[in-house]
Amino acid sequence: MADMFGKIQEMQSKMQENQAKLAEVTVEAEAGGCMVKVKANGLRQILSIKIDEDVIDPSDKEMLEDLVVAGVNKALEQADEAAKSQMQDAYKGMMPGGMDLSKFGL
Repeated sequence: MADMFGKIQEMQSKMQENQAKLAEVTVEAEAGGCMVKVKANGLRQILSIKIDEDVIDPSDKEMLEDLVVAGVNKALEQADEAAKSQMQDAYKGMMPGGMDLSKFGL
């Protein structure tokens, strides 16, 4: 029982370390042929959005909105993939029999 408690504490400590590392992971996605660039981190937080001046047309606000949404969605998808990869690497070997942690969102 004490061994099991020790493993749980070790996993909690690892999770905290990995959360801090995920904040440092940065991905960048583009939409509209580089007209909109979005950076996000491994915690799925948007860090920045850059918009090319050529795409700013007050008469076509809807196109710019669509490009921003597309860029954000791509960045969040890439951030999610990077986070999953990092978490799987971090927990590899901690679970008995190489248990697949993807079912738990890791």
